Amino acid sequence: MPASKRITSRDNPFFKSLLKLAESSRARRDTGQTLLDGPHLLHAFLDSGQRPLHLLLNDSALHDAEITGLLTRCADIPCTFLDDTLFARLSELKTPNGLLALITIPQTSTVAAHSQFALLLEDIQDPGNLGSILRSAAAAGCDAVFLSHGCADAWSPKVLRAGMGGHFGLSIHEQADLIDITREFTGKILAASLQAERPLYICNLRGKIGFAIGNEGAGLSQAMQDAAQERFSIPMSGRVESLNVAAAAAVCLFEALRQRL
Repeated sequence: MPASKRITSRDNPFFKSLLKLAESSRARRDTGQTLLDGPHLLHAFLDSGQRPLHLLLNDSALHDAEITGLLTRCADIPCTFLDDTLFARLSELKTPNGLLALITIPQTSTVAAHSQFALLLEDIQDPGNLGSILRSAAAAGCDAVFLSHGCADAWSPKVLRAGMGGHFGLSIHEQADLIDITREFTGKILAASLQAERPLYICNLRGKIGFAIGNEGAGLSQAMQDAAQERFSIPMSGRVESLNVAAAAAVCLFEALRQRL
């Protein structure tokens, strides 16, 4: 591990910049940086072939075998120790695990026209839902996810934790104009709608497709439904009005995977 320093004051400029990243989506957009909270996310980030900019530790980190193993993998990365109080301000966990990583947010690579299996998300506002959807998208083999202006910040600590590393297997496009994406996409867009009579399970999902999934309460806008080539619903036999949006997205994604296998 390279020579490390210690921060004990909340007025330290580096700490103040880290706190902005932890709390502000604008700071994350302006700097192109974010924080990974915990060893699991850093493992996933390293396994994707990327390297962090800086590691942040508290004193308990050196007593954790998983973290010390990661420090060996990151032997060339600068480290800073934070007092427990300061570290806790950067981590949203009730019991911080002792490791944070400062990273550059990965650049998107897959454009809509080249995507083979896309996900278009309109106004998904709950960070836990968004993170779960991104995790399912990565597991099901999506190559691109397009998020409307009304979506939660994909690179916030809460969304990253819920995504469990799925972010690093996806090309994530934020602040996207989804109507423009439907025009650029050269495959078939399928829109999820509670009012659609066509069930998901009879849709052909084997080709070049994109699923459009809407807001937790309002669902998909009429404009997005009109822009899609096909509308579908998820059949339900129980007495509930609808599925949680993350569960609905997972059903769609894995039905596509099942057909493609």
